[in-house]
Amino acid sequence: MRLFGHHISRQTLVLAGVEILLIVASLEFALIQLFQELDHQGALLGINLALALIMVLLMETIGLYDREAHAQVGSEGLDDILRIAAALLMTLAGIALIAPTLPFPLPTVETIGFATGLVFLVLALERLIYRRISRSNAFARRILVLGSGSRAMTLETASTHANAHNPYKILAFVAIETKEPGEVPANRVLHLENGQTLLQLARSVKTEEIVVAIRERRNSLPIKDLLECKLQGITVTDISTFFEREHQRLQLDSMNSSWLVFGSGFRQSWFGNVVKRVFDLLLSLVLLLVAAPVMLLTIIAIKLEGPGPILYWQTRVGLGNKPFEICKFRSMRPDAEKDGQPRWAASDDDRITRVGRVIRTLRIDELPQIFNVLRGEMSFIGPRPERPIFVDQLSKQIPYFLARHSIRPGISGWAQVRYPYGASVQDAKEKLQYDLYYVKNHTLFLDILILLETVKVVLFGRGAR
Repeated sequence: MRLFGHHISRQTLVLAGVEILLIVASLEFALIQLFQELDHQGALLGINLALALIMVLLMETIGLYDREAHAQVGSEGLDDILRIAAALLMTLAGIALIAPTLPFPLPTVETIGFATGLVFLVLALERLIYRRISRSNAFARRILVLGSGSRAMTLETASTHANAHNPYKILAFVAIETKEPGEVPANRVLHLENGQTLLQLARSVKTEEIVVAIRERRNSLPIKDLLECKLQGITVTDISTFFEREHQRLQLDSMNSSWLVFGSGFRQSWFGNVVKRVFDLLLSLVLLLVAAPVMLLTIIAIKLEGPGPILYWQTRVGLGNKPFEICKFRSMRPDAEKDGQPRWAASDDDRITRVGRVIRTLRIDELPQIFNVLRGEMSFIGPRPERPIFVDQLSKQIPYFLARHSIRPGISGWAQVRYPYGASVQDAKEKLQYDLYYVKNHTLFLDILILLETVKVVLFGRGAR
């Protein structure tokens, strides 16, 4: 489902909606039915709804709506239970902070304790039921893929990935007579029998959607059959649109330039740019005030560890392919590139200092980039800026790489929160697919979601090097 330009799975929206209703119902039962002596019942309903929304937002921030988390069947729900408890504790802390500002007294500690316990039990039970449902394919959308070549194979790979937890099930691949060699395993391929139409085949396997994954479509795309399927209620989707919708990335191996040119997105409006700039400035000033003590402690720690500069300046490529100097806390030895050869940071890189390893894990080394945002060289959210030598290298090897420079680079971005730290050309290619999704669909709503995801990344230390 598309919400403010961003694709969000119906499964996630339904799950969040159900949990909001369960939280409100639990609070209402505890605070009104069991404790009828309370006044201000109308006001309590509004407060309960606000608390439910806040708690769901916190649950999103700590990872309770990740598809990957849903697929972690080995933890048997313990991970969900711990995160629900954490979200409840943070909600209670928020209630304690705002309690003095309310125009009426809150319920007793015993009442709040009972309501909290009830919410916890209801959500834990609901998550247990949800995990069992999500492990089965009973509610997965049934997909039939038209094609069995390289493009179709990207779908097969994505759906069978070890960490995949998709709200769809690929039933089979329909081979089309083309010059394109088949790459999908033969046991996954179906062929139209003599006299059988695509609609008949689709109905025989109870298909809900057909994904077109044919690379060469001239004189081989069965337009009439696809139109017949669409008129009979079966959704027909291009593979590029399917990847964008289901995986929130633009799959390079399945894209055509014409799809980028004639499709939606990639809008650069003056109003949107002004809104994004105002958002960047306000957030920069707030974060600068909040992070000032952390930045001061980091300066002291870097200085105490040994000689060398506190800040590290490095040339990066920004908006319109223009170079600028990025500012970070130094996390490597001063002689990290004494041979003058630029290279990516690797796992367990011996060039990283002890303080540097900590501030990289917590993303503290990125905080001085707030000044780059204030100067207009960067945005808070956008593709990560690369060094000129890497841009030259990657733009020659990866198609559409320079498209990421059509907007300001960011401190955080969609690729940073969706893909681990990259240190190779292949990693850069994978991250570009998420960057292109952001460039195509960026809105203030998506920026806020990425900020929440960034908090999650910092909390759980994913992808740091």
